[in-house]
Amino acid sequence: MGFVDEDEITVKSGDGGAGCISFRRERFIPKGGPDGGDGGKGGNVLFTATRRLYSLYDLGSVRYFKAQNGRPGGSKNRSGKKGRDIEILVPVGTMVKDKETGELLADLVHDNQQMVLMEGGQGGKGNKHFATATNRAPRLAQEGQKGTEKRLKLELKLIADIGIIGLPNAGKSTLLSCLSNAHPKIADYPFTTLAPNLGVIVFDDEQSLTIADIPGLVEGASNGRGLGHRFLQHIERTSFLLHMLDIHQPISEDVLKDFFILREELRLSHPSLVKKDLVILINKIDLIPNNKRSIEETFHSFHDLGYECLAISALTGEGLEELKQVLKDKVLPFLHSG
Repeated sequence: MGFVDEDEITVKSGDGGAGCISFRRERFIPKGGPDGGDGGKGGNVLFTATRRLYSLYDLGSVRYFKAQNGRPGGSKNRSGKKGRDIEILVPVGTMVKDKETGELLADLVHDNQQMVLMEGGQGGKGNKHFATATNRAPRLAQEGQKGTEKRLKLELKLIADIGIIGLPNAGKSTLLSCLSNAHPKIADYPFTTLAPNLGVIVFDDEQSLTIADIPGLVEGASNGRGLGHRFLQHIERTSFLLHMLDIHQPISEDVLKDFFILREELRLSHPSLVKKDLVILINKIDLIPNNKRSIEETFHSFHDLGYECLAISALTGEGLEELKQVLKDKVLPFLHSG
């Protein structure tokens, strides 16, 4: 199953049913009045967000969604049946935009949040509505209103409490699998994870936090290099960031420089990203066991800049209990206050 965070579909609400032209015809009443019923309303187009879905991939190959048309009215003042609505299920965090204008039509950020995006057409009136003192037998009824058709662009921004970001092979997927119930595929290749992974950290008191591993950024990501601009959008809705750095093999041969590469990509993508609360994680300390001085110097450099910093090994688990406590103390109160 692939991860898809953008998609385009066409949706159409149902047409209203036509009103009926009919006259009352019963024994002993040969010239009864008009009794044409109204047409039924067309079905609506609804979008519902659900945590059961993770990707727009789940929409499958369907590119056209249409609600049912309303049924026409009948004789004896019988109204036509309303057309069935069509409900489109999307992951929490999906934005629905008008493809032609770019207008944001819906932003679905809560589980089970539902929105009627387009109403079905109204049913036409039967001929009983057109009787007058001078025209008691009108042979006139309304057609139903046509439904609305739109081309839509769907964009998914993951909603997680915590986002893990870092340059390729910093160890984000390993950390996610250790902290949570997620089981991402872990490998050592240039662009690491090709899709965000979500997990849940459950604490001893049964409180929990959602955490997302955002694919490894590269320098120039904000300009689209390495698909970074696509992945950066998933950071926008996280409350808290973990900046993960590899002290064993820094990309730029300098851990501090790696950090500023990350910060610059966030700033260029969206200035608000650099305002998020963060903790810096110095990872892979197990690979430099005899170079404690290097770790201490790195710590002092970040502390001098005013950043909180933790040394961990996502592989061996060293420092992870301290990290979980920091997340519990920092993120949970922030979420509850909001």
